[in-house]
Amino acid sequence: MKTYLVGGSVRDELLGLPVKDHDYVVVGSTPEEMARLGYRPVGKDFPVFLHPQSHEQYALARTERKISRGYKGFEVYAAPEVTLQEDLARRDLTINAIAKDQDGNIIDPFNGVADLEAGLLRHVSPAFSEDPVRVLRTARFAARFGFRIAPETLALMNDMVHNGEVDALVPERVWQEFARGLMEHKPSRMFYALRECGALTRIMPEVDALFGVPQPAQHHPEIDTGVHSMLVIDYAAAQNYSLPVRFAALTHDLGKSTTPPQEWPRHIGHEARSVQLVKDLSERIRTPNDERDLALLTARYHGDVHRAAELRPTTIADMLQAADAYRKPERFEEFLQACACDFHGRPGYAEKPYPQAERLRAAFSAARSVDAGAIAAELAKTIADPTSLPPAINARVRETRVAQIKARLL
Repeated sequence: MKTYLVGGSVRDELLGLPVKDHDYVVVGSTPEEMARLGYRPVGKDFPVFLHPQSHEQYALARTERKISRGYKGFEVYAAPEVTLQEDLARRDLTINAIAKDQDGNIIDPFNGVADLEAGLLRHVSPAFSEDPVRVLRTARFAARFGFRIAPETLALMNDMVHNGEVDALVPERVWQEFARGLMEHKPSRMFYALRECGALTRIMPEVDALFGVPQPAQHHPEIDTGVHSMLVIDYAAAQNYSLPVRFAALTHDLGKSTTPPQEWPRHIGHEARSVQLVKDLSERIRTPNDERDLALLTARYHGDVHRAAELRPTTIADMLQAADAYRKPERFEEFLQACACDFHGRPGYAEKPYPQAERLRAAFSAARSVDAGAIAAELAKTIADPTSLPPAINARVRETRVAQIKARLL
């Protein structure tokens, strides 16, 4: 029985990056022996165990054989005779197929160290094409490390798109990989990589359709809507904003792809069209509620936020109500962050002031100071009809909030 450190922990150590988790491969053992040694089994699809003291993962060396489409369509074989090299050969990229033994020696049968030094993402073997998730993972690693994808790997990814293998991806796994990619330092690299191999149009056609759609040059020096969306998510990443903010930043302009070409470069009414596209996309890839709801809010109202200086107090009050800001103030702050990303995500705008967000924060603070409970108690003393009370309370609360907003802003 021999134990080797493998995968991401070896890769990140060689890159000089912090190592979060350690994964080990065990060669020459059986599930029964692991159990006798106190390891706790946790693997559902193949033998994985938790160390009795450290609780780190130890997997028995295994091979895989493709038996059906999709990332779960594999038959796994784990036995004492499976070698370390055979286990490493089933991995996706050479940089993830490096091991280290207990004496600190590096085992690198597929030249992953050289690819790390060259900044290259290269597949280990033709078996790469058997798992469609590897297309997403490779694009995500491009976002994480800024590495180039080897031409032969890109060609393989392109083949996987055209032969329909990518279409077998399940929604939950698509969201998982996109969410992780959006949280990288430069998420745009993931989307550019997916566009380069043709996968984006199959997985997120709403985003892919933005590329090539022009915008007014006086407001958007980058002109192309797809390029703008990439700048917006990269700005959100640079600010270390949350995943909901980054997803909202990605999807805020989806409706511009449906503007008839004869109306370019203007996009009148794109906000309402964006809302439906965000709904469709979120349903298809099973976007969690928090991310979906912030994206819908941003798609619908980001144009109004940009015009905050022109909005009447009544309009601001209605927007705060529609945004459910009083019950969810943290989400309202994230909404303003996403709108600011839209403004800053264009060449030359990163350091420009965005007073619109501060104006709306001030308006919200003023409106939030209204004591709705006190108003309700006061009206309850004068209105005898219980059916008339709720609308009267709502009207008075709104009227008082509008007055407070007006006093604060004007």
